[in-house]
Amino acid sequence: MSPTPACELGYKPLDGGWGWMVVFGAHISIGFAYSTPKALSIFFKEIQEDLSASYSEIAWISSIMLAVMYAGGPVSSVLVGRFGSRPIVILGGLLCGVSMVTASFGDSIIYIYLCIGVIGGCGLSLNLNASLTIISKYFLVKRPLANGLAMAGSPVFLCFLAPLNQYLLATFGWRGSLLILGGLMLNCCVAGALMRPVIQPCKPSSGTPQKMVEEQPNKPNINLKQSCIKNSKNFLDLSFFKHRGFVIYLIGNMMFIFGAYAPIVFLPAYAINQGIEEYSAAYLLSIMGFVDMFVRPGTGLVASSRWIRPRIQYFFSFAMVFNGTCHLVCPLLNSHALLVAYAVLFGIGFGMVFALIFECLMDLMGNQRFPSAVGLVTIIECFPMLLGPPAADLPHHVICYLGDVLTVSLHILYPYKADHHISLVA
Repeated sequence: MSPTPACELGYKPLDGGWGWMVVFGAHISIGFAYSTPKALSIFFKEIQEDLSASYSEIAWISSIMLAVMYAGGPVSSVLVGRFGSRPIVILGGLLCGVSMVTASFGDSIIYIYLCIGVIGGCGLSLNLNASLTIISKYFLVKRPLANGLAMAGSPVFLCFLAPLNQYLLATFGWRGSLLILGGLMLNCCVAGALMRPVIQPCKPSSGTPQKMVEEQPNKPNINLKQSCIKNSKNFLDLSFFKHRGFVIYLIGNMMFIFGAYAPIVFLPAYAINQGIEEYSAAYLLSIMGFVDMFVRPGTGLVASSRWIRPRIQYFFSFAMVFNGTCHLVCPLLNSHALLVAYAVLFGIGFGMVFALIFECLMDLMGNQRFPSAVGLVTIIECFPMLLGPPAADLPHHVICYLGDVLTVSLHILYPYKADHHISLVA
């Protein structure tokens, strides 16, 4: 892609300044969004005993929360386009806090499903989509680095919440722990307050005062019918399926998501089955998360370089292949040292992919269409997200992990070009 001026937004993003505070807010918001469903598993045993529920019933708590978080993408996209990112993240933080506080008073598993799974999942969905959208408005050339720093919130918060939840559980029980966790998740409201709308830095030619670039509430100067048609299109824009690059991206990501989370679910059990001591097996995920924590911003820094930035789709394809190859060799490893090496490589591959996964979609669809595109992608990905871990319970997980490697064939055989180009001129 030849570098040309970035004129899609009608202004040149600052690529810094207050944008780094926005990245910090997105780091908090995305961190809670991705880490909460995993960290809640610490409370499952106590909840199971207290509510007399089966293990399979308890396991649905995180599954429902993840499914609602991904399925709520289109709704979140419409709300972000209508009101902007700041109020949506604040609303998402309130929903998350309320969900945990109300769940602490639950006396049935259905009540927990509704509070944590549905209400909490809706809050996380609002946080995720709005945070990704506001970054695309503050950054262009340095956007891979900004996305990498924001997405690093997932492993950072997971490493923080897991031991904290264990301490809270031992001290206050699961009900008191959920109450405190709800208070902590209200910090997403503070993160949302940092996401102020972008102010156009240059004067318009007409001499009109500076205006907010981020979408504001629509004026009532269009009739109701036109408004409904526009809102329905924004909610689920099927015209994306006419875009070859989007279809390739979507197919590849679905195959990747199908196998991406299976190692997180099965790695400790697989290590124990190979004769590894239980605590050593549990630390494999800690090693993976620690490596992932540093790889995501590092990948963003590399992707922001002048040589990689215009070729970021190929860097993304390399990350996919690296990740899938690591998984394919996992069944051949049967010692603690080799599994530690695998956990390190898994953290590198996982971090690279998730540092670039939304950045490539921004490059592909452009800033204006990104909110609708990411909403459609997340609602489709909720299905492989749910089906992936159960399907991975196959001999050596080979079939599941083939999706990671097959992804790159689409990029090689049918390379796509973004609809717009990135200006690398300072």
